[in-house]
Amino acid sequence: MAEEKFLEYKGKPLVRSGDTIYYGDINDAYVVVLTVKQSEKLKDITLAKDVTIQLLATDDTLPPKDRIVKKSEKQGLFTALDLGATWLERQLKKEA
Repeated sequence: MAEEKFLEYKGKPLVRSGDTIYYGDINDAYVVVLTVKQSEKLKDITLAKDVTIQLLATDDTLPPKDRIVKKSEKQGLFTALDLGATWLERQLKKEA
């Protein structure tokens, strides 16, 4: 079976499930979770308006509350994704 290719941003996979976007490799120590809290219609497309960003540890032995390393809210998907990518890059470098 062929390996599924994901959309990537800055070399890391992006996976969407409903209003939630997962950024990063699940095999790494951390991933970013972006949750669209509010969106708006512009002609025939839907734009993310309010987005929650969470940097999460992938260690499933930790309680869910302890897995959250950082959390913030931003306006717009690109701003949120860019911040999340920066957090993830810094955290992975710190752990290396």
